[in-house]
Amino acid sequence: MWPAASPCTPGSGRTPARRPPETSAGGRGETAAPLDAGGDGGHGGDVSVVVSCPRCAGQVRPPDLMHPESRCVRCGPVAPLHVPERIGTEIMASVVDRVLADEKAERPTVPLWCPWPLPTGWTVTGVGWAGDDASGVRATALACAGPAPLGGGPAELLLVAEEPGVGLGARFAGVSGPDPGPELAEALTGPGAGPGHPEHVEPARIRVGGHPTPLWLVNSAADRSAYAGEARGMWLHAIAWPASAGHLLAEDVVLHDLSEWTPPELVYGAPSPNLHGRA
Repeated sequence: MWPAASPCTPGSGRTPARRPPETSAGGRGETAAPLDAGGDGGHGGDVSVVVSCPRCAGQVRPPDLMHPESRCVRCGPVAPLHVPERIGTEIMASVVDRVLADEKAERPTVPLWCPWPLPTGWTVTGVGWAGDDASGVRATALACAGPAPLGGGPAELLLVAEEPGVGLGARFAGVSGPDPGPELAEALTGPGAGPGHPEHVEPARIRVGGHPTPLWLVNSAADRSAYAGEARGMWLHAIAWPASAGHLLAEDVVLHDLSEWTPPELVYGAPSPNLHGRA
């Protein structure tokens, strides 16, 4: 387990000032109320937002008189995942506003992590957040894509920051959740974890918000690799497709919180198939 002083314990989230409109969400891939995208990408108009369960991608029911929280028919109370169907400058700005606008001072803002600078040839391909009016923002997700670090075609990296218990990182890793705590505890303290053991795996060492941060390899579906750790008192997940794309984290990766400053030089690409429901 994490040390008692670790800040990675339940708590944290945010609620909006200028927020993407919300409605009830239906089954997997169902669109909810549109997000005002302004003149983004020269297209203008509203952009549909897909809402799903952060744990199983299933149907989410809105709060009602009997249930004060959003509920998945399979998972119970959840923080619904909201993903705009397109990505661009104005859409990113709207999601950042949604993340920042929670006035619940006792709960820290959930970071929106992005590699910056982006690896050569990479683009941002999607963004999302999990939460509702009652709970505030409890998780964020950002996808980016580009050439695979070892060659052989395209690759995708999905970064998730979340409070304990949300389950979004486990969903994209393709494993049961909701949190990677037991796996990390075993990696840190279990038998055979030390250097020199044949099964020892060194963590990926990246910089997150200006601080060196280890990410440990955790279980995942066979078509991807997943790493998990802790940053700013919340879980940080990095999931890469294909599995070999996890080698990207062996490079000089620096994660920047877009809620603090969004670089105007960010380049956007085609929507992520994994963030938008394939995973």
